[in-house]
Amino acid sequence: MSSIRVTEVLAALSLTTDLATGMPFEKGLATCLVATALADRIGLDEADRRVVFHAALLGAVGCTSRASENADSYADDIEFQRAYHTLDPGDSAVFAGQMRNFGSWAAGAQTVLRDRFVTTAPKGAPVAVRSVCEVSRALGPRLGLPEGSVRALTEVKERWDGLGAPDRLHGETISLAGRILHLAEQTVLSLGPNAIGSGAAAAGATEAGTVIASGRRDQRAVLTELRRRAGGHLDPELVSVFDADPDAVWGALDVPDLLAAVVATEPGLPTVIRPAERDRLCLALAIVVDLKGRYLLGHSAHVAQLCDAAAALSGMDAGDRATLRAAALLHDIGRAGVSSAIWDRPGPLGTGDWERVRLHSYWTDRVLRRCPGLTDLADVAAGHHERLDGSGYHRGVRVHDLSLSARLLAAADVFAAMTEPRPYRRAAELSEAAAQLTAEAAAGTLDRDACAAVIEAAGLRPPRTEWPCGLTDREVDVLRLAARGMSNRQIAADLVVSERTVGHHLAHIYDKIGRRTRAGAAVFAMEHNLLPG
Repeated sequence: MSSIRVTEVLAALSLTTDLATGMPFEKGLATCLVATALADRIGLDEADRRVVFHAALLGAVGCTSRASENADSYADDIEFQRAYHTLDPGDSAVFAGQMRNFGSWAAGAQTVLRDRFVTTAPKGAPVAVRSVCEVSRALGPRLGLPEGSVRALTEVKERWDGLGAPDRLHGETISLAGRILHLAEQTVLSLGPNAIGSGAAAAGATEAGTVIASGRRDQRAVLTELRRRAGGHLDPELVSVFDADPDAVWGALDVPDLLAAVVATEPGLPTVIRPAERDRLCLALAIVVDLKGRYLLGHSAHVAQLCDAAAALSGMDAGDRATLRAAALLHDIGRAGVSSAIWDRPGPLGTGDWERVRLHSYWTDRVLRRCPGLTDLADVAAGHHERLDGSGYHRGVRVHDLSLSARLLAAADVFAAMTEPRPYRRAAELSEAAAQLTAEAAAGTLDRDACAAVIEAAGLRPPRTEWPCGLTDREVDVLRLAARGMSNRQIAADLVVSERTVGHHLAHIYDKIGRRTRAGAAVFAMEHNLLPG
């Protein structure tokens, strides 16, 4: 592979956020096509169409910023996101009907969840959405998005009537790109999740959602819903433009392969990178997924660092090391399709939960194979839970089907996980993890040479002599705990200081790093390799 379209990598992020929000698989791709068609329809120039294109493709990039908090409050962050996407507080009758079904995913707790939402949402929504916006602002430049796209990403939950969040923007105080994104997303959501598309886009659609159908459906029903939301949720003038010639927009979805159509539709000259330059983009995907759990922060980059050092010790050439490093960064993107309630659970998992966990490597495989620029990573990335004796998942392959890269990744993933804290155990010391990894190799589940390389690589990490943005050692300690969602009281107890001292530290930290939310601080910590730690 000589070069990669950046849009193909961004499409993988779009697919990942579909999983994280409980949306139909490829919903983000469909939204991008509809939004770009609308931008064409109203005569935007190339630069503005590019802004719309990227904002619509990555509209949900900040969706994991409060995954753990949403799981705590509403039992399942994915089901909560699915419901929240469709709520319309601007129409009291519709909203009342929606609230009657709110929380139905939690048997026996629906009334509690509904009452909690009604009580906390008026004040809590701006705080929660501001966290989403901060993550979008942090990741946008890393992804190479235009400034206008980043602004639109911070407006995804605003509304024309001012009933949105976080800033209750209204009317034309919302950017045009933001308003187009609102209309495009609602168009796709109104199409309904039940029909399966034709061609390559539909192949293998299963548990975590269905593919947006490429064929035409009940366009009249969609237009009726858009008209109902005009002047409330949606810009009425944009709805009128759509309504005047809906076929100009419907045609954007009448394609056999949504992802290929998105790549072909990108306005302006496409950005191309070499495979060895994927890390910057892959790290952004890794950060989005690691935000799915308080104890997962920085795990993907940790595994990638171990893999790269172990590969060097194993004599792997630079090209293969770069491919392995990218695969390691993306090995866990399928976690997005599993509720944070599972990743954060301190107790044992039931049979059903384990089946959901085992699906995460399958979804890693599905997303990477769907995107041409990442297909070469799929076998290695999705094989990180495979074992030499065939006891792993999700394919259950044996030793002869596992490449050196796959064996290194499997060993690095196990070692990294053992040396990171989890909700049900403390982090193991390096010596403990090394002993356990050696035992796994002796038992024939992991490759002996790969384990030896990973253990050696773990000792190659040089100590930090200075911290980014002038942070002190104690501020880094506080930042790491705050990023995992610990309260000031919990941080104070852990570090044996007063709550007041923790508050002072956090004020200094936020001033130095330019972030104001837990999720924003977590992204900063992962970008600068402060997590895990």
